[in-house]
Amino acid sequence: MPFTTEHLHTYERDGYVVVRNLFSEAEVERLYSIAVGDTVLRAKSFDRTDASGLKTKLALWYALDDSLYGKFARSARLVEGVEQMLGGRAAHYHSKLMQKEPRTGGAWEWHQDYGYWYKNNGFLFPDMLSALTALTPATKENGCLQLIKGSHRMGRIEHTFSGEQIGAEAEKVDEALKRMPLEYLEMNPGDTAFFHCNTLHASAANPSDKPRWSIITAYNLVSNKPYKDIHESSYTPIDPYTGDLLMEPKAGISDTADFLVK
Repeated sequence: MPFTTEHLHTYERDGYVVVRNLFSEAEVERLYSIAVGDTVLRAKSFDRTDASGLKTKLALWYALDDSLYGKFARSARLVEGVEQMLGGRAAHYHSKLMQKEPRTGGAWEWHQDYGYWYKNNGFLFPDMLSALTALTPATKENGCLQLIKGSHRMGRIEHTFSGEQIGAEAEKVDEALKRMPLEYLEMNPGDTAFFHCNTLHASAANPSDKPRWSIITAYNLVSNKPYKDIHESSYTPIDPYTGDLLMEPKAGISDTADFLVK
């Protein structure tokens, strides 16, 4: 298990931590190649428009099926680290494939994930986090993740719509940027960033000629069952997967994986 006590301390202090090479180059290449050719994911993907009108494509699903994506989300490397950070049994809230294409991929406005999940989905407690694994290189040039270090300690901020996205209150974000460091998370394929659901984060548009693809798995503490928009996976304990992702059949995702429909 590559997740260490030092990683846990960093997560608690900063609201996020990056574990380098959590997945191998070969594992990520396999995931990426399957994702690129997956007809179900292509059909289930939709656009999110930013404030300037640019679009980022994503597919989001709740159920953990027997596909390679389902085994990835249940990977013991992810789940054991998540359970240390959450302090208890973890459930899978959802997974999403983020597809920020060259020259057209839009920005994500400053927000907290809990700004969505509290307001729209009925989770009463911020016992949640996301794990973003880079499938392609993430750089400043192609719109890598930006985070405000330590902003999770601010608690939940009010959110309003910005384009088709929900953004954090601009006044609070501006003050946070004056007091806390802004970090650009440049990542190689296979690196994974774990970040608290109250950590303020954003990403710029992708004007480069390189794609930025990532898979984000969102986890919840089993006891934190929402009171609306309930998906069984969000409070069902995960049975960690300890097999070899490289040896599994090339299984694409099922079209019954409880996809979010825009």
